[in-house]
Amino acid sequence: MKKTVLTAAGAAVVAVSLLWLGTVPEMPSFQAVVESYRRSDALLLDRQGEVLQEIRTDLEGRRLEWTPLEEVSPRLLELLIFSEDRDFHSHGGVDWGALAAAAWGSVFEDGRRGASTLTMQLASLLDERLRPSGVYRSRYQKWRQIRAARALESTWSKEQILEAYLNLVSFRGELQGVAAASRGLFGRAPHGLDSAQAALLTALLRAPNASADDVLRRARGLTAAVGGDVQFPDPVAGVLEGGYHLPPRARWAPHVARRLLGDFPGGRIEQTSTLEAGLQRFALQRLQEQLRRLGGRNVGDGAILAVDNASGEVLAYLGNCGELSSAIYVDGVQARRQAGSTLKPFLYARALERRLITPATPINDEPLELAVTGGVYRPSNYDNRFHGLVSARVALASSLNIPAVRVLTLVGEQSFVSLLGELGFTHLRDAQFYGPALALGTADVSLWEQVAAYRALATGGLWSPLTLKPGEPGESRRAFSEEAAFLVSDILSDRESRSLTFGLENVLSTSYWSAVKTGTSKDMRDNWCVGYSSEFTVGVWVGNFSGEPMYDVSGISGAGPLWLETMDYLHRNRPSRPPEPPSGLVAAQTRTPSGDAGRREWFERGTEDERPRAVTPQASPRIVYPPHEAILALDPDIPHSRQRVFFEASVGGGGMRWKLNGKDLGPAAATPWQPVAGAHRLELVDSGGRHLDGVQFVVR
Repeated sequence: MKKTVLTAAGAAVVAVSLLWLGTVPEMPSFQAVVESYRRSDALLLDRQGEVLQEIRTDLEGRRLEWTPLEEVSPRLLELLIFSEDRDFHSHGGVDWGALAAAAWGSVFEDGRRGASTLTMQLASLLDERLRPSGVYRSRYQKWRQIRAARALESTWSKEQILEAYLNLVSFRGELQGVAAASRGLFGRAPHGLDSAQAALLTALLRAPNASADDVLRRARGLTAAVGGDVQFPDPVAGVLEGGYHLPPRARWAPHVARRLLGDFPGGRIEQTSTLEAGLQRFALQRLQEQLRRLGGRNVGDGAILAVDNASGEVLAYLGNCGELSSAIYVDGVQARRQAGSTLKPFLYARALERRLITPATPINDEPLELAVTGGVYRPSNYDNRFHGLVSARVALASSLNIPAVRVLTLVGEQSFVSLLGELGFTHLRDAQFYGPALALGTADVSLWEQVAAYRALATGGLWSPLTLKPGEPGESRRAFSEEAAFLVSDILSDRESRSLTFGLENVLSTSYWSAVKTGTSKDMRDNWCVGYSSEFTVGVWVGNFSGEPMYDVSGISGAGPLWLETMDYLHRNRPSRPPEPPSGLVAAQTRTPSGDAGRREWFERGTEDERPRAVTPQASPRIVYPPHEAILALDPDIPHSRQRVFFEASVGGGGMRWKLNGKDLGPAAATPWQPVAGAHRLELVDSGGRHLDGVQFVVR
């Protein structure tokens, strides 16, 4: 096809006339462009602004932070202007000389960028309507691009145009902007590019996906034209074809990033957290080291949570051990696992608060049998030994199981479940589901809930939610009395009382004041250590996300060392002092059941008794007969009026009554009932109608 060549004057006349055609595209301000710019990665920052986690949010392109012009290599700016727009600093957005020199077809029909200034190219980056729908722009798009460029030049400075262009233009593959290109291809910030790297980036602008040979040829031509001896990397293909992978700059807190930055698209691009980067890294390194040490004992996963007592701000949050985890996406801080003995402090707090016991109360650590639905419950201690009468202080500090079950019979299972709910434990089942085993931690809880609840002990019985966002305090509520919180804290910090089970020297002993409790669930599937100082509360869980049991791992050997290391790190420059006793407490000399002098003990005022009575609670009332889900058959050979079923309870009297299918049957003695075919529900209730036990059975 024959091309028509315009004279300079003719091109100018055509240009001037066409400039008046159509409306001028509306161009944003420079500030608006900067503010609307979005990285392709969202950043989680620690409390000091350090990057903790980078998450990819845009899979269409890779963009890093906006780069100011003064942070771009001068050599790149020089080559860019020489290659793309030599009269950039003298024209007003359109190079009329280039338009006049170009043929009509090459400019207005096939839309090649030979006459496009940097300002015109920027206009196309800002307004997608100015980009060609196919290979080339239409004539109308070209004229709108010219007018848009002139509009930009009327309100933007040359420096702003260059800066925006370098941040928005695509260089190669998914790399958009000078920051992504320089870091992705060369591993350098834009200000650190040398001449060869600057030339290669400039050469990519004309054809971002050109072959390595074509890019190198053009880069050499550029450097030769501007002068200078440049040594290019060998081979260039190794840089251009395999070098543009940008790994996240930080991978320290993936679970917190997901919680605070949200799901994408539409999530936050940047969020400051309460985390402390140094502690977060330290905790992860220690967790990985501990799991390596425990590898031979079938321990594959762990989690750590550390918070500030005063504010509730989370300082360290490790959902798992990172690359060593068996399931890197599982968040061990939020996962629910069986609590083990870590719930005992709250049980004792409720008993102390209600003056059912004192720290000096003797509790019988001897074999115990309790009737439960489907049989008899026989708790045992961790060491399978019995210790006779022990004080409540020793029972809690040494984590004895049988005394805890006895205390639960005093407190009541429903009362304990209610307290746990007040302490922020969610998804609890009804008290009947757990039975007396709740004293030993059969409830499924999360590390997040555990740390929040133990923090309530550290703050005098006040519970408030934990937070990952700075300056976001939640409303507090009183979970138990200040006196009960002090007494439990004093017990959990008592090395001597702990020594019955743990010895005097172990990982629970710190050089500063601290209170701590361990716990291990059934079959060693979960291992916990949660404790606090006057300043911080730290919780640790180790185990396996799969639920597989560990091999001979206790709180002392599993979670305990991590708790101590984390707490020591937090207190490397900060003291921890024991809490002051509340005014409602008094100190008094105790005596043993045999009358000998005991230790000096704290008591709530009015409970200081030199010879407290031992806790020998009765077993909780249960339905003995019929058993749950029993099938009773009527005998066709016996007259119906002669057949009776006798309902029996384990404990009689006390105003207890029977209810059958919701109807009152009278006092809970051995009550005869004439059976009726069908399904039935029998309940045992107290004098106030409170449910104590229930079974279902069928008569056929």
